[in-house]
Amino acid sequence: MDETHVRAYQALRTTWAEVGNQKQVPSYGHHAHVSIFGAVDVQQGDVVFHRASSANAETFLDFLRRLKEKYADRFLVLVLDHARIHHAKMVQAFLDGEEGAAFHFIFLPPYSPQLNPIERLWKWLKDEVINVFHKDQNDIAQSITRFEQYVLQHPDEVLRRIGCAVWTRG
Repeated sequence: MDETHVRAYQALRTTWAEVGNQKQVPSYGHHAHVSIFGAVDVQQGDVVFHRASSANAETFLDFLRRLKEKYADRFLVLVLDHARIHHAKMVQAFLDGEEGAAFHFIFLPPYSPQLNPIERLWKWLKDEVINVFHKDQNDIAQSITRFEQYVLQHPDEVLRRIGCAVWTRG
């Protein structure tokens, strides 16, 4: 589980360009962005996304409640980094309460995003969404929606992309 931000002013990511001509992506110069919380089931390839205006303790709790609603009958083990919002007092109070009994957090060692499978999903998202011109926040959101819809329909590809399944030749 993790959060990420897709911004209108991202740096170019891996892309093809003619030798000697760096690809350029125009920008309106504004700082439109979309924040996304996400969790991936590393056994089934199921993904839960939750968009927010920003990533803070309150929106993190909204995401936890969404997870609890979707998986009401399960005990949820979440692997996360040490972002401040994951340790906030209001998050601790939630975990100590009745609602939080459905969760167990496993914190990764500091500076080890390579150990979190969802980081590979975020890379895939940004590879698909970033290297294009987004005129505004709504345009970014539409691109993200297309990505989310694709991901939700292709759990086997999710598992391959996050390194939890092997490619097979058919």
